[in-house]
Amino acid sequence: MRLRLDSRPVNQPVDTLGLIAGNRALPLLFARQARQIGVRRLVAVAFEGETDPALAKLVDDIIWLRVGQLGKMIEAFTSRGVRQCVMAGQIAPKNLFDLRPDLRAMALLLRLKEKNAHTIFGAIADELKKDGVELIAATPWLQPLMPAAGFQLGPPLSDAQRADVEFGFRIAKEVSRLEVGQTVVVKNGVVLAVEGFEGTDKCLARGGELAGADGGAVAVKVAKEKHDLRFDIPCVGRQTVEACVAAKISVLALEAGKTLLLEADEVRQLAGQRRVSVVTTGQT
Repeated sequence: MRLRLDSRPVNQPVDTLGLIAGNRALPLLFARQARQIGVRRLVAVAFEGETDPALAKLVDDIIWLRVGQLGKMIEAFTSRGVRQCVMAGQIAPKNLFDLRPDLRAMALLLRLKEKNAHTIFGAIADELKKDGVELIAATPWLQPLMPAAGFQLGPPLSDAQRADVEFGFRIAKEVSRLEVGQTVVVKNGVVLAVEGFEGTDKCLARGGELAGADGGAVAVKVAKEKHDLRFDIPCVGRQTVEACVAAKISVLALEAGKTLLLEADEVRQLAGQRRVSVVTTGQT
């Protein structure tokens, strides 16, 4: 199956759009797709040590900030007439832990009884809205990148691997419901690793190590139940598959219709060369 960016129209054409840009390839890919669909002006807020500098060539204006400078981020949009924005890309967990919040971010954090991705980003959306900037979902532009049921790259699965994918899917959905993480690594019906604060790649490395010298574990990544599509879209790409290869993980399963697959051509080539199966699971 070949994934490509298409030009399906969004519900309402957007003339000017803000982009809160995290790390890896997604912000760049989003910027290209938004241009194809008709966004005339892109204003990006980028983060030092996180956002790929190549994004600057794909947007009309880019403002570089430190993680935690909430007041400056909002001012960057309002002063440039941005009334709608999206989030694309992640912030490394270590940088969220080490962030130096400005006064507005500090006040936001102090108000939160629970501090996880859902509550923090939801509160950021509320702060943006106070100043007239609406945080909207990026999915109208990114839906073509979400593989549907039946997607497969690499070798076909064995019966044992299919059983582990089904088992891992059930565990991952429950773990994500508890706001722990969205990825699990399993082997022969045993849970080896559950994603926590360390992120997906380190979870894969830990699970692969616990699978033993022969490897052969299965990784499953899902979307949270009732997840907020404005800032909670699970995604994988070349780097994720490379992490599976390094950990001797044989299968990477994604929730169908709810997970972004980035760098699809590179992932296809890598899956074939290194014999890692990339498949979808669950229902669209």
